[in-house]
Amino acid sequence: MKAISTTNAPAAIGPYSQAIVAGNTVYVSGQLPIDPATGEFAEGGIKALAAQSLTNIKNILAAEGMEMSEVVKVTVLLRDIKDFAAVNEVYAQFFSAPYPARSAFAVAALPKGADIEIEAIAVRRQD
Repeated sequence: MKAISTTNAPAAIGPYSQAIVAGNTVYVSGQLPIDPATGEFAEGGIKALAAQSLTNIKNILAAEGMEMSEVVKVTVLLRDIKDFAAVNEVYAQFFSAPYPARSAFAVAALPKGADIEIEAIAVRRQD
């Protein structure tokens, strides 16, 4: 196993890695919508927050020389399931067909009072 760490995504806020590489698979920890430049949540509504969480995932994968097209599974955690449609709009800007498998859940609370957290699993292409 190898940990991935980049300053282009927020540092872990606990005893975990931004991502772990195990063989050809990368497991990206849940990403809050924190702008790594400011250490604060991205400004704007749920669309801006979703974009920041997905950008953080993109940047973590890039640190390992990977792309969003290599993501095979995504889990989206939402404080309010009413945000689902808006998040889908943003999600479609980061992925194209064939889309990764995905789960989405409404949860009672997220760390730091966040409205969204997104995690991903990617598998390196064997070209």
